[in-house]
Parts: sequence; C-alpha cells; structure tokens
Amino acid sequence: MSKLSQACAAAGMAFCLATGAAGAQEAAVTDPHQWLEGVEDPAALEWVKAQNAKAEAELASTPEFRQLEADLLAIYDSDERIPGVYKQGEWYYNFWRDKQNPRGLWRRTTLEEYRKASPRWEVLLDLDALNKSEDTNWVWGGANCLRPDYARCLISLSRGGADATVTREFDLSTKSWVDGGFFRPEAKGGLVWIDRDNVYAFTDFGEGSLTESGYPRIVKQWKRGTPLESASLVYEGQPGDMYISAGHDDTPGFERDFVSRTIAFYNDELYLRNADGTLVKVDAPNSAQKSVQREWIGLELREPWTVGGKTYKAGSLLAAKFDDFMAGKREFDVLFEPTDTTSLAGASFTRNHLVLNVLDDVKNTLTVLTPGANGWSRRPLQGIPAFGTISARAVDSDESDALWLTVTDYLTPTTLMLGDAGEGAAAPETLKTQPAFFDASKHVVEQHFATSKDGTRVPYFLVRPKDLAYDGTAPTLLYGYGGFEISLTPGYSGGTGKGWLERGGVYAVANIRGGGEYGPRWHQAALKQNRNKAYEDFAAVAQDMIDRKITSPAHLGIRGGSNGGLLTGNMLVQYPELFGAVVIQVPLLDMQRYNKLLAGASWMAEYGNPDVPEEWEYIRTFSPYHLFDPAKQYPPTILLTSTRDDRVHPGHARKMHAKMLESGQDVRYYENIEGGHGGAADNKQAAHMDALYLTFLWQQLAK
Repeated sequence: MSKLSQACAAAGMAFCLATGAAGAQEAAVTDPHQWLEGVEDPAALEWVKAQNAKAEAELASTPEFRQLEADLLAIYDSDERIPGVYKQGEWYYNFWRDKQNPRGLWRRTTLEEYRKASPRWEVLLDLDALNKSEDTNWVWGGANCLRPDYARCLISLSRGGADATVTREFDLSTKSWVDGGFFRPEAKGGLVWIDRDNVYAFTDFGEGSLTESGYPRIVKQWKRGTPLESASLVYEGQPGDMYISAGHDDTPGFERDFVSRTIAFYNDELYLRNADGTLVKVDAPNSAQKSVQREWIGLELREPWTVGGKTYKAGSLLAAKFDDFMAGKREFDVLFEPTDTTSLAGASFTRNHLVLNVLDDVKNTLTVLTPGANGWSRRPLQGIPAFGTISARAVDSDESDALWLTVTDYLTPTTLMLGDAGEGAAAPETLKTQPAFFDASKHVVEQHFATSKDGTRVPYFLVRPKDLAYDGTAPTLLYGYGGFEISLTPGYSGGTGKGWLERGGVYAVANIRGGGEYGPRWHQAALKQNRNKAYEDFAAVAQDMIDRKITSPAHLGIRGGSNGGLLTGNMLVQYPELFGAVVIQVPLLDMQRYNKLLAGASWMAEYGNPDVPEEWEYIRTFSPYHLFDPAKQYPPTILLTSTRDDRVHPGHARKMHAKMLESGQDVRYYENIEGGHGGAADNKQAAHMDALYLTFLWQQLAK
C-alpha cells in the first residue's frame, strides 16, 4: 500500500542450558561445538567440506539423482517461465536467470512486446558479464530508479547472495556505471533517492553505527560529490533498535519524506520529515502497520486501539486523510474488520481505488473500495477465477487503475493477467500462463482441518493422488513455517511437482499458529512463551494425516527453512515418533545463542531474550540444540544451509549436525558455499540442493 516499503524492505524482513548473560558466557566455554560458529574459519570450512562430501557420496552419486537434478534445473531455467515485470515510465522491467545467464540479466520491454509469446528485451545489465570482468560473484539485489525520467538507478548487489550489499549508481541511458557516482560500500543497509543530487544513506558508518542486530542505526542525507563521511545526520536510533531507514515519496503532488524506526518486528515508529529537517511523529500505535498513499494514511492494527471514543479491533484496516490525521483528527473509515475466519492478506492502491485482498479460511477474495463524499463504496472485483491463490497489485498507482493479477494453486500453472479496478472495466486480459512442468492429472487438492492439543482448529492443504489407497503407505511431505505473521497459501511449484508429486508422493502444507492466515491473533497465539502452540499445531496436522491413513510415521517426512527450520528441528526432538525423515534448512536451532549470531537479536520479539533468566526458562523448551538427547534415536535427518547466509548463522546447522553425529544418529549435512539466506545463489545451486533433499526424502519414505 505504501511507497515507503521499498526503504524498509532492505532489512530483509522477514524473518542460548544456563540462565542469563552469565549462563550464556558459561555455555560459550562449555559447548564443544562452538568453534563451528567461525563462518569462514579454515578448520570449520574443512569440516564443512568433509560433511558435504559424505552427503554427496550418499545422495548425489546415482543416475536417478543426476536425472532429477537435470529435470529441476530445466524447470528453473525454462524460457517458458513467466517473467514478472514492474512498470517505470513507459517501460516494463524484469530480472531474469536461465541456463545462458545463471547470474541474470536486468532488462526491459514495452507492454506491446510483453504481450507476445517471445518479447524482445533490451538488456540493461548482464551480471554474468559483470562478474567476469570484475572477477566477483555478484548476486542481484534490486534497482531503485529516480523519477520522472528513471535515467539514474541505485543498484544493489551482494556477494554470493548475502544480506550485506553494495550500492552503485547506474546510468540507464548509457547502460554503464556512473563515474564518481553514488557508491555505498558493502554492509547491511541501503541508499534511496531524494532527488538527483541527494540520497538517504542508512548503512555502516563505522563504530557504533549499527544496531545489535547488525542493521543500520543511523540514517543520513548524502549530497552528490561529497564524501559519505560528510553526510548530514537525519536520525539516530538506539543500539537495541532493529533497523533505521528513510524514504522519499515521489508521488506527484504528494511529495513527502519519512524516517522509519523499526524497534522490533511489528514495533515501529514513523516520522514525517519537514523541509527544515525537523521530524514529526505519525502518532499511531507502534504495533500498527502504517502506510501513506497520496492523501490517505492507512493503519492496519495488530492490537485493539481505543481512540476518538471508539475501539477498533485488531486486524482492522483504518483509513483517514493524512493531513487531517497529522493535524490531530482521529476519525477513521473502517475499510476492513476481521471475523473468526477472515484476515487481511493485502491492500493495493490504484489511481482511484483500493483493492483489498481478504483470506477466508486461507482462500482469497478481492474487493474494490472507492472513496467518495459519503465514505467508501465497495464491490467485488469482477472476472477473477474462483480457484487458487489470487493476488492483486497496482501496475502504476499514480497513473491508472490497472492491476497485475496472479492466479495459482498447487496443481494449476500460474497465470498472470492484466486487469482494471475501474467500474465497468473489461474482464482481465490473460497475459502469460506458465507451462505445466509436471503431470498434475493424477492428483487433487483438498483442505482439511486438524484439532490441536488445546482444541484449536488448524487448517492444512493436502495434494494427494486421486487413487490414494488410504492404507498409510503413501510417501508424504509436510511443509510448514509458523512465524512472523507469514501466511502459506497454495502456489504452483514445478520443482515440488516434478520431484515429489509426479513420483506419486503426497504433499501437505500446514497453516499453523505463528503465521498470518487468521491475522495478528494467529501470529500472537504462538509468540515467546506460547511458541510450542505452533509445534502442537504441526504435530496435530501430522497426526490427522496418520489417523486418516493418508500416511504413517514411517512414510511421513517434513521440511522447513529459517523459522521453519526451527519448526522441523523441534519436530525432530519433541515428536520423533511421528516422522520417518526430517529436512531442516537454513535453521535456527541454538536458541540460547541465537540473539548473538548475525541478525538474531532482531527476532527477540518473536522468541524472547535468552539472556533474561525467566525468558530462557521458556525458550529452552523450544531450543532443539538443548532438547536433543544423545540417548534417544531420532528419525533420519538432513540439514542444509549456506556459508554466505548472513541472516541466520550457519553455525546453528553445523553445531546440530556435529551433536547428532557424535551420538551416532542417522544424519547428513550439506552447506552451499554461496546462496545467502535463500540457500542458493543461482538456479544450478538451487536445483542441486533441492535434488539432495528430495532424493533423501524419497529414499527414506518410499520404502
């Protein structure tokens, strides 16, 4: 809904047996595996290479593996994938990776060309050529181009896919780097345009300029032609904050500047920056998501709010005129109010309308709202398919009511349409349809509900063969996340389809608490001391599939990454009897030290602070590294991570693997040397890592 999000997105959001700080220091001495936290320590990397070699020898040496890897790479590199675009001026931009361009091309075309099956693209930047000329492994991080002509762009690049990036100024008219242009050295943070000669810089300015999470604590205004060191201070946050940034809203007629202070996830302050540099707080609850578009301010509430003599429900979306709000008025239009089964999945302003995307039991509905003299009218968006996950976003919110509409589900290839939010507009035009990358004719999608330990109704999606025998023998993969208010909705995955469903496997996705499927309440139900609610939900879904005889523990595998890796790590140690194989990717596992490793301190609002004794008492109940019992036998496991992941430290996976190895568990490990938090830096690496875990799962579960 807000143009400010591009400034905040640089944060990469998302996403220690002693007590207190003294206990953490004791653990630092007594943990025999802590040396593996040395990310690029030579001894640690030699250990990694040895573990990788063992995993490769076990899983990657067969013709079947090589065929699967080749099939996956062909899908990931396919020229028939939908090239997603975004509009700047009259051009439509895309970043594209394929077999010939593994690191990718930044390119653009016209809408007329884009409508064609094989558009002509103008290449703006070739990352493979850049890497060759500079002998570097740059990974694309995005481009921020300056209105109105979009001739100058601030391009973000990272080494190997890390969160830390450099920013370089690029001239689109010459397709070259600007000599002496803006340049930000490698760090977490970013640059965003104010005007042609000024940018906001939030980055590492030296000692004391980063938060305890490793993100920017200071934002400055930097003038062209001057050293970065001489940039003028705009705002300085506290060391315990998460992320400080600033942005310029360039909407014609509504140009404004804002400073964002993110204290923690779902806890932030927004300030309007006046022409004289003074800051005025946007006086809304810290927990609310605040967005400004043209004359409107939108507030998505995460907690009940009593103001102006009224109380508004958590999960509601409120709107008011921005200038009136800043003047102190507190009169709102309620654009959305949740029910027991609904939550707000998204909101996108076009030139004259607001399109709301609502989840009802994890199924989408789209509604068009239009402001008028008597408030906001509403009507359904016409011409939308009745199946699958549907998303809507404005093509150009300053110029038209055009919408990008995307429709997808687990078995139906993704379709991209061009629609219009205007009254009486023509039916959406289908622009691109992804080809079928696997045979989906033998499967069907269902939604079921499991009952968790405390009686909570937990939905999950099931993709099963139409002729499933219901004898408990079907190889089944259950996926989950359950954190940071992120919803898991159906989507087409050629890799999962080819590598799992086409072989006859069952696939399930659990919509557990901690996610956002039912709004803030669903997320908040599994925070901190209630974290195990998410794990109870996931176990309930697993048990429900077992009770239905869809599968059985010997044939049931699970997979999760990042916070989902913490999920599957807890399933491993708390519910080992339910599973026949466990995949743990880029995980958090040592919850006593997570806040001391890379960006870990930024997640304490989600998990708690292990350095506070009373908080460690509950955190230890979901710390897989500490719950692991060497005397027990655990299901076969594979851990996957990346050396270049500078968000979730690879030490979590390394140490857990070492602990499992020394007790004789059935465990294997693979660490990609590049890849960042996504695990892979290009399609080839992604195909290899996906083939590893899919091969492992099939070997374990299809017996």
